Amino acid sequence: MDNIKSPLESKIEDFRLPRFSELPNMGLYLEQVTKYINGYITSLGCPEITSSMISNYVKKGVIASPVKKQYYNEQIAYLFFISLAKSVLTMESILKLFEIQKKLYPPDICYDYFCSEFENMLLFVFGYKDKVDSIGNINSEEKSVLRNAITAVTNIIYIDNYFKKTDKI
Repeated sequence: MDNIKSPLESKIEDFRLPRFSELPNMGLYLEQVTKYINGYITSLGCPEITSSMISNYVKKGVIASPVKKQYYNEQIAYLFFISLAKSVLTMESILKLFEIQKKLYPPDICYDYFCSEFENMLLFVFGYKDKVDSIGNINSEEKSVLRNAITAVTNIIYIDNYFKKTDKI
């Protein structure tokens, strides 16, 4: 059973989240945002983000309101994190992580760090690496909390994939 690879496992080695500079910043409408984000997260087996979820995040002040019904790179970056983290963190915890990160770094640096760390942990959890790379220059409690949240997310992705794989055997 260990030799059988799921469709997800064959994609893990090449999986890459778009970096902040690659996120659309010309303004996307709600449906475009959901398609864009889902194009990445569903390839990992994660649940889709819906338009109503995004609207609720705006209403609750989790992300900034769209400008003329359009969402830009910073909002999309936050939505990527929320989409992946909501499987293991409460919205309250996600908001606390946002607050911590906003105090330390601008959104582009926070998001790019998240992407690098997420890909790093994903490769490790799926067994494509023997050890986790050290990312960033500073070791802090804040960095440790974020890494542990990302580790939890990648472990959930791995476990869900495992059960989907064993259901087909």
